[in-house]
Amino acid sequence: MGDLTIITSAKPKEGEQSSIKCPMLTSTNYTVWAIRMKNILRVHKVWSIIETATEDDDKSDDKNDMATALLFQAIPEALVLQVGELDTVKKVWDAIKTRYVGAERVREARLQTLMSEFDRLKMKETEKIDDFAGKLSEISSKSSALGEEIEESKLVKKFLKSLPRKRYIHIVASLEQVLDLKNTAFEDIVGRLKAYEERVQDEDDNQEEQSKLMYSNTEQQSNRDYQDDYRGYRGRGRSYRGRGRGSRNNGGRDTSRIMCFRCDKMGHYASTCPDRLLKLQEAQEHDKDSTQDADELNT
Repeated sequence: MGDLTIITSAKPKEGEQSSIKCPMLTSTNYTVWAIRMKNILRVHKVWSIIETATEDDDKSDDKNDMATALLFQAIPEALVLQVGELDTVKKVWDAIKTRYVGAERVREARLQTLMSEFDRLKMKETEKIDDFAGKLSEISSKSSALGEEIEESKLVKKFLKSLPRKRYIHIVASLEQVLDLKNTAFEDIVGRLKAYEERVQDEDDNQEEQSKLMYSNTEQQSNRDYQDDYRGYRGRGRSYRGRGRGSRNNGGRDTSRIMCFRCDKMGHYASTCPDRLLKLQEAQEHDKDSTQDADELNT
């Protein structure tokens, strides 16, 4: 990947080598990089030389050399050339911070942007509790890296206030009555909401399955009813209103809106269809001719 440096340190008691992955600083990952580097420097017991350094500190101190070496392994070569002449790790750290975080005005601008994003953030209906809690935690971490801590009680209040009201109103009301939200950990609230989310999801899945089953049964019954009605209309030989072919007037014999099922023409019923009568007449004449031919053969 090219963004990790392996740093080894000896364990005093066992004499074995342990490896710690050190992140490489890039143009976009300073916030996360700074958090990880603080932890690595603490593991090596040298973070205090940065946190409490003064102008009178010994520049040749072993802790200073160790911390400087760790930082130089975690920054790009171009930056090493720019800070390589600085004589204390405190100056190196501050130089990196100034370059990537910016001056005070830039820091304040970034904080304002973060806080605006924090205030606007709302959980979507389709979003998971874990995903939304992660967004809040990310903003909190970035704010901390810029020197502004978001109180945990504020995170809890924002989290509960930003949940979809329709879905979570009951659990939120219960938590507000049962817990002291000012002294409740953010992770505790997230855990409780995750458990509630899983239970609601199970109930929604069951209701969805029942709805599908009811819809399937209703659809099958509708199809059977339609088929029964259609066969009934065909058996009686009457005009079928469902097909939009007209109907009798309730009080008279007006056939102008009646459509014949035999010839699909308006103005008469199938029983009085001219085409039907013509075919009946042709059939009768054919039978008559056949009878005459048979009589002539017999004579």
